[in-house]
Amino acid sequence: MTDKPNKTPTATVTGEQPAAARAVTSPFDSPTQQLPVVDLAKPRPDDMPRTDDELGLDPDVPSIGQIESDEPAYSYASIPPAANSPGEPSKAALRRKAENRRGTLDLGLFLLRLMVGATFVYHGLQKLTGWFHGAGLDGTRDMMAEGGWDHSIIATILLFIGEIGGGALLILGLATPLAAGAVLAVILDAWAWKQGMLPGFQYKSSVPTGVELETILAGAAAVVILTGPGRWSLDRGRAWSTRPSYGSFAALLAAIAAAAGAYWYLHGGNPLTGIGPFD
Repeated sequence: MTDKPNKTPTATVTGEQPAAARAVTSPFDSPTQQLPVVDLAKPRPDDMPRTDDELGLDPDVPSIGQIESDEPAYSYASIPPAANSPGEPSKAALRRKAENRRGTLDLGLFLLRLMVGATFVYHGLQKLTGWFHGAGLDGTRDMMAEGGWDHSIIATILLFIGEIGGGALLILGLATPLAAGAVLAVILDAWAWKQGMLPGFQYKSSVPTGVELETILAGAAAVVILTGPGRWSLDRGRAWSTRPSYGSFAALLAAIAAAAGAYWYLHGGNPLTGIGPFD
């Protein structure tokens, strides 16, 4: 008698699984399990779940489309959407375009600087070198001493620096707040000196101590400080050349304070003598 070999049940080609394999409930547990073929042409059975309750879902849990996010709609982008409409220039572009429309303003400021600066350089060379029928260095020092200046040498040096140095820088449009402040301080002291020579307000041309010219030059220097030198200058890359602000106003106040301090220390007395309540 021969023994029959023990045969283990195997799967048939029809897709039947052995008893041990039939316990598998997921195709991921047994990759060899075959999924039933679904015929999409057949109508869906009536017992197929349709609602959240039938599917076993929690109705209190919002779906993905119902979740509200605090992030803006463009959070995925690195650049937010433009504030202006397509094709419309931005406010910065409009501001730059308006700043470029200066017309003849820069030409006018250049002519103002040229006339004021040249006037101061001319008078400074008269006092320093004696050119243009001037008094020269010694004559200027003696004139300052006779005019009541207690420190005539210091006053003469400051006069040369203010008129020649400040005037030349004003013509070039270089360090304009400092240059215009220097000529303003010089002309304010000259205004106070001439005003104090005779009683009464000396705003007239009939007397040698008239202060009309000094008043006009002082006003022009103050205008250059407050408006800036314009683009026809070596300061054209500086903010104060076309957009002066608080710094230029501070330079104006500093020039007035320097003039008052220099007059008080180098000459003494009240620079407003003969004007209104100071008679």
